[in-house]
Amino acid sequence: MPEGHTVHRIARQFARHFEGTPVAVSSPQGRFAGDAARIDGRVIVDARAVGKQMFLEFDNGLWLRVHLGIYGAWDFAGRIDVPDARPAAGRRGSGPEYPDSLASIGAPRRLRMAEQERLGDAIEGFPPEPVGQVRVRLLTADAVADLRGPTACEVLTGEEVQEVVDRLGPDPLVDSPKRGEQRFLEKAGRKNQPIALVLMDQNVVSGIGNIYRAEMLFRARLDPFVPARELPEDALRALWRDWTKLLKIGVETGYMLTMETR
Repeated sequence: MPEGHTVHRIARQFARHFEGTPVAVSSPQGRFAGDAARIDGRVIVDARAVGKQMFLEFDNGLWLRVHLGIYGAWDFAGRIDVPDARPAAGRRGSGPEYPDSLASIGAPRRLRMAEQERLGDAIEGFPPEPVGQVRVRLLTADAVADLRGPTACEVLTGEEVQEVVDRLGPDPLVDSPKRGEQRFLEKAGRKNQPIALVLMDQNVVSGIGNIYRAEMLFRARLDPFVPARELPEDALRALWRDWTKLLKIGVETGYMLTMETR
């Protein structure tokens, strides 16, 4: 499952290439056609991530909420620049060298043979034809983003978005340092579950997945089976501060770098 750094990078892509311009919204698969019509032709005015969830705000007050889950991914094509992101195996890169190429951000794509063959060919024309089961397509004059396989994809009002965000734990890139740390201490300090489970609970802290939680516990030399509420406050503070550090590195580089010497 894509972890928090990936979703923040996706939000940056939308902010960079899709904000401030009308967006044609469609559902090639057909499952999202009703909601797509509610935001079709509107302008994206904000793109933000909270943990593993992304929210796109449109100029009519509606929001597109996406949770990639285990299998979800965004495919970008057109005039798209993906800084510091190495192209996945079997896919073309993007940027000046590949002006019409397709790059995927999210979960590893599991493609049928026909899809592999199509992605292996040069992309001709713009926009490219949708490949596979595309839940929603966002299209501007020179960029396109296709979403496939998400756990959640829905149009919400501002109030509904706030309700979702209020249920999530703190995110170091959203909450202020002091407020985020305090929220984490209060939530984690009450939990009797093993700390390894608590770090994965998105209602306690946002964005941590299996890889980050394992690496963080190893870095802290903590037993993953110790109940969170039995840990000293200093240990919980150190976990939050380490997550803050690792998340920022992941967003900036596109890699889950957890070894200080690398």
